[in-house]
Amino acid sequence: MEATAYDPSPESNTIDWAGITALGWRTRHGIAAVDPRIIALRRLIYVDGYGFAWTGDTGGDIKGKRIDLCYNTTEEALQWGRRKVKVYVLGTKPMSYYIEKRKNKNK
Repeated sequence: MEATAYDPSPESNTIDWAGITALGWRTRHGIAAVDPRIIALRRLIYVDGYGFAWTGDTGGDIKGKRIDLCYNTTEEALQWGRRKVKVYVLGTKPMSYYIEKRKNKNK
């Protein structure tokens, strides 16, 4: 996928939406904007070079195989730039859920 980055500041967003995702979550590192036709919202994903994120946002330019990764500052977002990445869809629950489930299965 092609990945870009954004930050939640009012300077980078409209005032009405600064700091709030399409789901109403607070924007922060670990939130990704996706096209819900490609990756559903509320999914835990892993992005090479970025780490774990929740798909909790959409964007006007995020169509098809594109993803927009939230950073806490404009500087971090600019450092990311635009690049090709592998994205792994892991699920809808936190990793601790899957770890606990695996422990219980092995008992």
